[in-house]
Amino acid sequence: MPKGSPELTNARREEIIDACEELYKTMSFKEITIKEIGNVTSFTRTSIYNYFQTKEEIFLALLKREYELWIAYLWEAMEQHERMDKDEFAAMLAHSLEERAQLLKILSMNHYDMETGSRLEHLTAFKVVYGESIRTVTECLNKYFPEMTASEKQDFIYTFFPFMFGIYPYTFVTEKQRAAMKEANTNYVFMSIYEITFNCVSRLLRRI
Repeated sequence: MPKGSPELTNARREEIIDACEELYKTMSFKEITIKEIGNVTSFTRTSIYNYFQTKEEIFLALLKREYELWIAYLWEAMEQHERMDKDEFAAMLAHSLEERAQLLKILSMNHYDMETGSRLEHLTAFKVVYGESIRTVTECLNKYFPEMTASEKQDFIYTFFPFMFGIYPYTFVTEKQRAAMKEANTNYVFMSIYEITFNCVSRLLRRI
């Protein structure tokens, strides 16, 4: 880690993550390299290695930030709403993910690569935040559905979180994929992040 104030270190880390996020809007995970990221930062490619050793670590930091933003959204919703019925809660959770398409994209496309290509300390820092996201959703269930048993809450968590990995490819389809499904006579129903999430959460809550 280079010498400098914690503020400077954090600012440079955020600049690297921001650059990666911007490139990911138009380039694939495979296409993005440390060199490409360095081309859109205010310091050299070599300097990036002072903060991240691999592009996987940069993407993992981006995913960590996305989870932190999602967690903040959920806590704000809990502060603003003392009560929610099942439909209101499903709508809130659906809106929360609608705001985090980047999170869903990374989860579905490159999650395994990021974890295997990152050092233990980076992976641990990410897992801390990931665990906090599970605890936050559990806290939502505790607040709005106190009648749920521990087993029912566990079933919700272990269904909803794996479900999140599959949202993006079902809601963002390329023209090539659309053409292929048409040629294959696949009766595919296109849904938004909100629609597919609302439907999932609603069905899960019907069990209680």
